[in-house]
Amino acid sequence: MAILGIIANPASGKDIRRLVAHGSVFDNQEKVRIVRRILLGLTEMGVDRICYMPDCYGIVDRAVAEIEIDVDVFPVDLFPTGEQEDSTKAARIMQREGAGCIVVLGGDGTNRAVAKANGTVPILPVSTGTNNVFPFMVEETIAGMAAGLVAGDRVPLEECTFRSTKIEVLVNGKEVDLALVDVVVYDDVFTGAKAIWDMGRVSQIFLNRASADSIGLSSIGGQIHCIGPEEPKALYLELGKTGQPVLAAVAPGIIERLFVSHQRVIETGEEVEVASSPCVLGLDGERDLEVEPESRTTMRVVEDGPRVVDVGWTMRAAVKRGVFTSSG
Repeated sequence: MAILGIIANPASGKDIRRLVAHGSVFDNQEKVRIVRRILLGLTEMGVDRICYMPDCYGIVDRAVAEIEIDVDVFPVDLFPTGEQEDSTKAARIMQREGAGCIVVLGGDGTNRAVAKANGTVPILPVSTGTNNVFPFMVEETIAGMAAGLVAGDRVPLEECTFRSTKIEVLVNGKEVDLALVDVVVYDDVFTGAKAIWDMGRVSQIFLNRASADSIGLSSIGGQIHCIGPEEPKALYLELGKTGQPVLAAVAPGIIERLFVSHQRVIETGEEVEVASSPCVLGLDGERDLEVEPESRTTMRVVEDGPRVVDVGWTMRAAVKRGVFTSSG
């Protein structure tokens, strides 16, 4: 019996970057329409059961109410609080329920929350936030079909997924958090408004991915050295008042000229120390971790990040097996 999970974050696409930059707004009604398209795509691929994260807006409930699908759709046993931990708890339950794939609607932060609890179930990340690097901008009907193919075991995982690396955050030798895209050392003592938008306070950047066509912090490294999502390495940058000038789109509609005083590639297993404390660490675009004075904080790149479904690879694998042209 094929089971698929859906985690739709009602808070994504609404942070302070709508005020300090020119980010688009993904309201929850649009997320309802996105989920509806995903449902209509995946139910044609043989999924029997769909479990979802409940939320205060009722995104999946509203999506299901407007369509007719012959599958069992049910919420996981979770009381929604509207916090990031909802996504982590839901992913843990879905993994325990035996989901074959989890579709995640949100940004880099939402996928990071899911990755904290799920190390085995393939995820298909659909972008509904800002400055996103980890999730895909993809037509959701096709994303639903791809997720259904993976959940139903109709295509081999080795042909349609890749294992992402992740950056582990260690404080005094103990792992305390992780990032899927970037870690930023921010000159502050409180997390505050979460989103990182004042680049004058950024001193160090650790990039798990770096691409010239990305938006946000990943684009800074991408102008210097590109690192693909499946490559087992990371890029370390130090920013300063002098050094290599870099022109990068650090937020929607915001292009800044920055100076990289030092840069190098970090191999898997290697640790690099944070140069200052106290400070705040931005994880995947959000200020999340306050570093206390005298703490020794390091970053380590590891290869056992989440398994990610590539929509294009999945659809090609299905075509090769005649999934869409068979009479059955």
